[in-house]
Amino acid sequence: MASRKWTSNPDGDDPLARALQPPFDESPEERDARLRQQEEALRVSREIDEEIALARKAYERRRRAIKILLLGQAESGKSTTLKNFQLQFSPQHFHKERAAWKTIIQLNLIRCIKRLLEVLQEEWESSLQTTTPASIAKGKGVAGRTPTTPGVRFSTSPLNDHHRRIRMRLSALLPIEEELTRKLLPDAGAGGGVRDVCVRAGSGWKGVLAALSANTSTLDVPVQRPLVSAMKGGGSRPGTAGSQAKDKDNPSAVLAACRDDIVALWEDSVVQGVLKKHNVRLQDMPGFFLNDAGRVAAINYEPTDDDIVRARVRTLGVEEHHFTMESGALPGTEWYIYDVGGSRSVRQHWIPYFDDVQAIIFLAPLAFNLTLDEDPKVNRLEDSITLWREVCQNALLAKTTLILFLNKMDILQATLAAGIRVAKYVPSYGDQPNDVQHVTKYFRDKFRGYHKRLSPKPRPFYWHETSVIDTRSTAAILVGVREGILRAHLQSVNVI
Repeated sequence: MASRKWTSNPDGDDPLARALQPPFDESPEERDARLRQQEEALRVSREIDEEIALARKAYERRRRAIKILLLGQAESGKSTTLKNFQLQFSPQHFHKERAAWKTIIQLNLIRCIKRLLEVLQEEWESSLQTTTPASIAKGKGVAGRTPTTPGVRFSTSPLNDHHRRIRMRLSALLPIEEELTRKLLPDAGAGGGVRDVCVRAGSGWKGVLAALSANTSTLDVPVQRPLVSAMKGGGSRPGTAGSQAKDKDNPSAVLAACRDDIVALWEDSVVQGVLKKHNVRLQDMPGFFLNDAGRVAAINYEPTDDDIVRARVRTLGVEEHHFTMESGALPGTEWYIYDVGGSRSVRQHWIPYFDDVQAIIFLAPLAFNLTLDEDPKVNRLEDSITLWREVCQNALLAKTTLILFLNKMDILQATLAAGIRVAKYVPSYGDQPNDVQHVTKYFRDKFRGYHKRLSPKPRPFYWHETSVIDTRSTAAILVGVREGILRAHLQSVNVI
């Protein structure tokens, strides 16, 4: 059927129709220009319609996605739980970030070394004395050398010149630490006073570190060449003299040059005695890798999955992680996990995320003998219980599934094995047995009681005993958590 060309027949009384009509004296050039403008306007209109349609689809897709909020105080294990989720259910996404985590692990190791060197310096300073005739008679002096002149300052520390030389050589790592910290958190300022490895949410820090790992000459670190070349005569430093100049800003190269000294200092019995004397347990530091220094400081080091899960980085702000389930029930399901900062100063930013989440995983480390870094007067476990009460009674979360992770069970076991009694820090515990089973039950019942009494409406109580740095046991727990969240989500949208 032949098509019919329709022409407008404007109403003479319609001012809009009259305004849209071309002028009677329109020239061919003006007509062509007007038609081009109309075509451009139509093109722009179609693009806007397409963008609106895409935005509507994205909104619907996000509305159907599963959203989880990770809550807990600082250093409770939220970021580690997130990494376990990615490793278990989205391994391709997890492995794409391996290069970024390599630099974080190296920085964790350097932070531990820095703290070790600080303790050694404190030991030297606290043991300084001035020679007297009596001390000369006893033969006490610096590093075993007998002083001969009164008034000379000397150290009574068991640390000797060998330890001093190692400390001097390891000082080459400190500029690396400062530069990496500056790149991760530019607004921290010089030195920054930052205790943890910190990143700001939304800063693209993983991209920065991935690029750094790919191009290791991007650091502007003035490594002191005499210190580096003095390391064991340069024997453990890879490459030739030319490559040393090229690699001087490479954290991998500097760590490799220091590897023998790091291992020797950490395994030194005298150094271990000094740490015990100063009541410092580096093993309890987040991101502790000194026991693996020989492997992590190797020039060809590649992080394992367990290394990445153990790596410590503190998130400032709220970070959204989006990934698609690659296996298990309903593969292809989209998940959004929000990792929020747990420090007291940022907890007010949690509220906007309460309105649109299906589940909250609340991490409560059973650290009954520790206090908050930001307020040493507040017990960490009591702070977790206070937070749990606030979450349970929040009306916005009445329909939200709450999942409690009693975390860091490995640390609890080590603490109790060391003879530390719960009743000293929690008087209400009384004279109950000081073992893992009874202590865990006591605190679990506390959390369960608040959950039952404070929830706006009855809901199931889900809890797990976890050590989220143990990827194998955590994987089994997360499978059950994922299935439970999926089931509750499908019920909420009337699929089952």
